[in-house]
Amino acid sequence: MILCDIGNTTFHFMIDDVEFKIGIAEALESEYFVNTDLLYFISVNDYGTNKFKNKFPNAIDLKEKVLFNSLYATTLGIDRIVACLLYDDAIIVDFGSAITVDIMEEKEHIGGFIMPGIDILKESYPKISPKLEFEFETNIDFDKLPQNTNEAITFAIIKMIVSPIEDAQKKWNKKLIITGETAKPFLRHFSDYTWDQNLIFKSMKKIIERINEEKK
Repeated sequence: MILCDIGNTTFHFMIDDVEFKIGIAEALESEYFVNTDLLYFISVNDYGTNKFKNKFPNAIDLKEKVLFNSLYATTLGIDRIVACLLYDDAIIVDFGSAITVDIMEEKEHIGGFIMPGIDILKESYPKISPKLEFEFETNIDFDKLPQNTNEAITFAIIKMIVSPIEDAQKKWNKKLIITGETAKPFLRHFSDYTWDQNLIFKSMKKIIERINEEKK
């Protein structure tokens, strides 16, 4: 079985226990594409979807199979929906090209918000001024005022991301679930959380299990 999460910049695959990514602009080629009879995907990228379907015409779009109760508009992305499906009461944070924060309460999605991803924020400062070129500091200390440009910008980026998530955690008093590859520099700034690197793929497998059960 092959699973693929098509994002804004990559095709993220899981084949058995092997995980890898292919850039959206790259050729969809891999030594692991041996048996593509059972291939499932979700996508937030129309270009990526078309490219994927051209390569794998029999691939199954799980978006058409999802059952989800939400107060949010119909524009809620399938990646956010799938990330939320495993939890009845929680705050789910997905660190990707954008950082999404979604709140589940009694099996219902009651809302959420979106922040720029870390790469976008990193790129924004040199665009303000060439003097704001910097190296991201992974060991910033919130208890100390920054003393140079690297520290000042890193401090601001981490605060911009961490503070709204902490505020949501305090307001709704729910367990915090964090996923996404770019989350790692931020984890030390959260005191109470669960890290689930393969949340999306776990949820996709659960959807497929439900589909198979319904066929019996």
